[in-house]
Amino acid sequence: MLSKNQLKYVQSLHQKKFRQQYGAFLVEGAKSVQEVLAADFTVELLLATEAFHKENSRLTDRQRTPVEIATVAELERAGTLESNNAAIAVVRTKENTPLVAEAGEIVLVLDDIRDPGNLGTILRIADWYGVRKILCSETTADVYNPKVISASKGSFTRVSWWYGDIRSVLETAAREPGFAAYGAFLDGQNVHSLSFGQGGYLVMGNESNGIRPEIGQFVTERVTIPRFGDAESLNVGIATAVLLDNWRRGLTNLSPALT
Repeated sequence: MLSKNQLKYVQSLHQKKFRQQYGAFLVEGAKSVQEVLAADFTVELLLATEAFHKENSRLTDRQRTPVEIATVAELERAGTLESNNAAIAVVRTKENTPLVAEAGEIVLVLDDIRDPGNLGTILRIADWYGVRKILCSETTADVYNPKVISASKGSFTRVSWWYGDIRSVLETAAREPGFAAYGAFLDGQNVHSLSFGQGGYLVMGNESNGIRPEIGQFVTERVTIPRFGDAESLNVGIATAVLLDNWRRGLTNLSPALT
């Protein structure tokens, strides 16, 4: 059985203040835990059913991960998922390292994306389209929130992120030759007819308020997804996927070697 101290520690990581205090976060469920064990994260503790441990001993041995055998009931009590018959990993957070777009690289910029589910979906979408860097405003949801990690379906292990003053980053990047920043606006150019460059920044704004003016001033090309029906708006995750899909499709048509 899990000790009271172990249970209390794991449950504390449901909250951002304790994740920041301890420098750790939770990864839950079979697939996500398998992915984090195989990635370059440091797993400080694994709570697992006996069956999961036996099936994945190669992964835990590779990191020499401390393992505590737990029942399904204990996993569900310790974690955030309603159903978890596999494992919970307590994982060390990574250093908040600055990121910039290299030549020909697409980088996502998230301005005040508040919903954890949306952020997790965006990580998964970025992974799908080969986007490896995401710059997040300080008011964007915490990437280590269990809901974000769960919604990313393991993609958090293949995408890097940075939190900070995105205005300053864009202001500095804008001084470089060839700077390009595409921003999602209702009054932008039709994404279906826009010619994207080989690389640059894609700025996505708050679910309700869009991109803030102080960030929008650095957008060199305003882009929109045309509406054919009566819906008031698109979910920010879906909008990110549509824009990245058109960007990647344009690069494919231009030169298959660029993809």
